[in-house]
Amino acid sequence: MKGVQISGETVQAGEERVINVNIARLPSYTDIDLNITVARSKKPGPTLLLSAGLHGDEINGTEIVRRMIEKREHVPAIGTVICIPIINMFGFINFSRYVPDGKDVNRSFPGNRNGSLAARVAYYLTKNIIPLVDVGLDFHTGGADRTNYPQIRAALKDERNRELADAFQPPFILNSPFRPKSFRQTAAKEGKHILVYEGGESARFDEQAIQTGKEGALRVMQFLGMRDEAPSAREQSRVIHHSSWVRAKKSGIFLAKVRSGEYVKKNQVIGFIAEPYGASKQQIKSPATGYIIGLNNNPLVHQGDAIMHIGIVK
Repeated sequence: MKGVQISGETVQAGEERVINVNIARLPSYTDIDLNITVARSKKPGPTLLLSAGLHGDEINGTEIVRRMIEKREHVPAIGTVICIPIINMFGFINFSRYVPDGKDVNRSFPGNRNGSLAARVAYYLTKNIIPLVDVGLDFHTGGADRTNYPQIRAALKDERNRELADAFQPPFILNSPFRPKSFRQTAAKEGKHILVYEGGESARFDEQAIQTGKEGALRVMQFLGMRDEAPSAREQSRVIHHSSWVRAKKSGIFLAKVRSGEYVKKNQVIGFIAEPYGASKQQIKSPATGYIIGLNNNPLVHQGDAIMHIGIVK
């Protein structure tokens, strides 16, 4: 087996190494580094990427990867596992989705070596990490005070993506088109298979989402032959091909009457928007039959705000 080379360092078969890669330096002279853990078996096999923190405030994924490293669950029986618990270090330490110039790393691929910080991070991943991997699990959460019930998002027209999603066995599998200039889209153009896991809410831990994500990653490793055992899934997977956002028709106080993951029927009352002074309260009805796969946790909403995401079932 040839050695895996990352930024001038070579990891040989049977070795494990932590590699720190400098991406930029802030005006405070604080270095923005990528901390990359590479674990290799002596036996040949696929290369799996476990990445998180592309959006710096989405910390559930960071905890998933951290726990796997802590428990030595990332060490493969065959092949190689590359772990990057925090991609956007600036966002992580500043509780922010973005980098200093306000750009989203996950809308900056394939990046630019001499561009903004977001473009530089994206460029490094495009040139140095994507070529090494066969399969990737990129861990995310809901943003803007929204929680996502544990779900895998993938382009299901690709048979390999569907196999990997089935192996993960999340509660929900969403058929999700590629977002322009995203990590997942750029990897797909290179023939790589990156699945996005969404679970919980930004800036706070969700133990269910963390456990579901970690156990799903272990099942993917088992599917790839990288480990002998993996936990059984806690819920049956449901495939969602279409979804619908429910938006606030008026501004006010949002009172949800359903929970994330709950099954709802079309025209069921799923919440209310109340005036803060008690004058009136407007019903919110479900536009479709399906499952609540995303829920706004902020009680203050403005007209047009997304308040629920419903995965539609026929």
